[in-house]
This record gives sequence, C-alpha cells and structure tokens, in this order.
Amino acid sequence: MSLETPSTTATDGVRELLAEPRYELMPFDSFGDQLELLPEGATVAVTTSPTLGLEATIEWTERAAEQGYEIVPHVAARYVRDEDHLEEIARRLTDAGVTDVFVPGGDREDPVGKFDSAHALLAALDGLDYGFEEVGITGYPEGHAFLDEATLADAMARKAPYATYVVTQLCYDPEAVVGWIETIRERGIDLPVEVGIPGVMNYGRLLEISRKVGVGDSVRFLRKTTGIVGFVRQLVGSRGKYTPDALVEGLAPYAADPDYGVRGLHIYAFNQVSDLETWRRETMEE
Repeated sequence: MSLETPSTTATDGVRELLAEPRYELMPFDSFGDQLELLPEGATVAVTTSPTLGLEATIEWTERAAEQGYEIVPHVAARYVRDEDHLEEIARRLTDAGVTDVFVPGGDREDPVGKFDSAHALLAALDGLDYGFEEVGITGYPEGHAFLDEATLADAMARKAPYATYVVTQLCYDPEAVVGWIETIRERGIDLPVEVGIPGVMNYGRLLEISRKVGVGDSVRFLRKTTGIVGFVRQLVGSRGKYTPDALVEGLAPYAADPDYGVRGLHIYAFNQVSDLETWRRETMEE
C-alpha cells in the first residue's frame, strides 16, 4: 500500500513535529531536575522501571501533575498484581488529574501477578469505574525481538478497541515508520500514531540502549546513513552526539497528512533533557 504523496513542506513539517512533542522520562532520582528543563506545561510520559516498579512511576506522576505538567504514566501490565492493585492505581492517577495513560506489556518475563499482557490489563481497566480520555498502546515498526509479525498484528487488533492512539518503539529510520503506518492502515487500524524517536545523546550510550531494546535494523540504518568513518568517529568520540535531524526531516512531509495520522513525536529523552531541548529550540529557529 502507498498512500498519497504528502504535501507538507519539510520546514513546516519539522516545526510542527517539534512544537509540542511528548517527552518520555524514567522515574529515577534525576526526574525532578529533568522536569525543570522542559517547556512549561509540557506533556511528559513516565516509564515503568524494572528495578523500581510501578510505585515510582505513580509517585512521580503525582508530584509532576501538581506542578502543572501533563503527565502520561506507563501502566505496564506485568507490574500490576491484580484487579485491586489496578483499581488503586487508577484511583490515584484520577485523583492526580491524569487523563491519559499508556499501557505496555512491561519489560519483565514473569509478571508479578495475573496480568501477562497489555491486552489483559486493558480489558480489566475498561471494566473499572475510573475512565481515562486517552489510552495509548505500543507499535513496532521494526518488529519485536521475541514476537513474529503475525503475533504482533493479532495483538494490535485485540488492543486497538481499547486505545485512542499508538506510540511506536524507538526507531531511527523514517522509511520504516512510514511503511509500518501504511501497513497498519491496510489492516484497518486507524488510531493516531505518535512516532517514537531518540533524543540527543552520546552515540555509544544510544547504541547500547538501542541494542537492549532490540532495534537491530535501526542500528544498521544509523551506520549506513552516517557512513562508516563518521559512525566510528562519533561512536568513540567522547563529545560525539547523535541528533535526530535526519529522522525528523524524513518524517516531516507526513506531519499534517490525515491519511498517515501522525499525531506528533514521542521523544525518548533517557533523562538527558538539556542537550535535547537546546537542539529542539535551535532546530525550530532555523
């Protein structure tokens, strides 16, 4: 499938994508300091930490919401014990003014309780008295390390009725993202898409993270687009930083195209907001 050729200019598309991105932060001790570096009223997604569990996510959500930020907590299914625990989480989030939640499966092999998938938790959440205006689910433009395409397609089809948008896994290749959007549209999934992109950071650190989350094709794409000499130099250089210019420029023509339904960018900041925000502001001013 190939949707109509997008008409948005590159410059306009870049500015639109970078105007109000969603920032994903991890609920570590640095979370509060990172918040202060974000634009006033920014939308912030808070991950679920494998080491800290859901409680750190909920606590930081409550604190940040009090400061006026739009907070989107990750309620990872495999970290929720049972229906009572889920109801407690939903109550605390509702009391904090949260209207948007993101529901991934969660980065642990063995669930802490009865919820072993995002679909199972979404179905349970739908049965509670606590409702949320927005519910996000995960998309995989480059597939999943442990699940085949048929399994992923079936999972998305089952989750989609409970969701209002999709956030893609970290990806460096705009063509892979665009092709994936075309594929899910063919399958009848019309949810808006927030495209997950990396922030600004040292190449070595970024590639280490990428390998851990299984972004193999994107790592190969990164090597190809930077050139092997540039790649090695940036990889070993202590001041070599990755910036997502090429990625954002590749997505820009699709930013306002209703057929693709790109709602915005979801930036995986990895709690390194300072360089990210400097780059974002400078890019928008160009």
